[in-house]
Amino acid sequence: MPSLSGLGLAAAGFVISAAFVVSSGAVEVFIDATRGSIQKIPIAIFPFQEGLSLIGQAPLEVLKADLRRSLLFDVADLEKLGIKAGGSSAPDDESRRRAGEAGWAVQVWGAIQPRGEDAVMEGTLYDYTRKEEVGNKRYVGSPDVVRQMAHRFADELAFHFTGEQGIARSRIAYVSEKGRGKELFVMDYDGYNPRQVTFDEFLNLAPSWSPDKQHLAFVTYRAGKDPEIHELDLVTGRRRAIVALPGLNITPDWAPSGDELAFTTTKDGNAEVYKVDKAGKRFERLTNHWAADLAPTWSPTGREIAFTSDRGGTPQIYLMSADGTNLHPLTYKDRHGTYNTAAAWSPKGNWIAYVCRDDRRMLKLCVISPDGQQSRQLTTGSSNDESPSWSADGRHVAFSSARNGKRDIYMINVDGTGLERLTANATFNDDPAWSLP
Repeated sequence: MPSLSGLGLAAAGFVISAAFVVSSGAVEVFIDATRGSIQKIPIAIFPFQEGLSLIGQAPLEVLKADLRRSLLFDVADLEKLGIKAGGSSAPDDESRRRAGEAGWAVQVWGAIQPRGEDAVMEGTLYDYTRKEEVGNKRYVGSPDVVRQMAHRFADELAFHFTGEQGIARSRIAYVSEKGRGKELFVMDYDGYNPRQVTFDEFLNLAPSWSPDKQHLAFVTYRAGKDPEIHELDLVTGRRRAIVALPGLNITPDWAPSGDELAFTTTKDGNAEVYKVDKAGKRFERLTNHWAADLAPTWSPTGREIAFTSDRGGTPQIYLMSADGTNLHPLTYKDRHGTYNTAAAWSPKGNWIAYVCRDDRRMLKLCVISPDGQQSRQLTTGSSNDESPSWSADGRHVAFSSARNGKRDIYMINVDGTGLERLTANATFNDDPAWSLP
């Protein structure tokens, strides 16, 4: 039987070991469950048996929230079905029958138990239609990382039903006021476990994840009056300067390969888009215009770059090949308004999110297809919404907004539903950057 084992997440400061066994018939269940890409998979999550005291949100609730956020699953409300199963590692036959006959053929249950100083989380995947268990999973780790175990379980369920990675283990880097400066923080994708990663007491801005999820490129004013672009190793804490050219060096964005970094510099007298190899030694100028060219973002193939320029008289989104050729506008002031900036290319390549301005001159998020044929406004309301960043599955966008008074980090589904506030620490939070899972 196929198995997966061994999970190391050193960048997050913990290690979980995991074992997963799926029966040979599971593939057929998964294919049946995903037939039709739009229809959600109905799933019943029975209460977990808990044999140890845990602080914070229950792992069961973490798992259900992850599956709902994935937009892949329709999670049953067992209380509305009159099902109150619990207290053991498996629901009784009557509970499974009632859920199955109500349309919830995919069922999950589990247990969390102590093992010495560790916690063991076990999960079972059950197909009611075939009346058999089709998958089992076990995680072992410190009780402090049970929430991460639940995230991992959610991602495994998403992967085995759809063949694509889930986002529950992804993280969001962001900027937050701290003391006299603005520092970089990293949190779980759902807003939990914020962790400060810079301690400069200066301005640190615009984090960008490397594809290996171990490094952040960011803008820092620590070195002097002109901002530089540094790289921070999240595992070791070491940092180094990648770009320290004369003038402003801002808006870094890692190429999908991790071999290059696109950025903006004013070393030529005005803002131009450059790229540099990861060693910080080989620079290549991509734009050459008297206007301001800013905020490059790579396509997921690495063959194109979108950026902001006011070369047409107003800030608009432009596209070019990764070598600076084939440059052309994507947004136009007569069709998309006079202010369009801060593009972010979706991981699937089908959308580019950007900051637009509505009829009330409020900043909002819009999305546009790379061919310019489809566009729409994503956020509404009376606040300024900025700094879009995509989840790896392309179904969600993180952004910053002051819609509740203070600027905070939010996420929203790409169809404009599911708005969720992720930070609420009564301080300034901005510049979200969403990692891969």
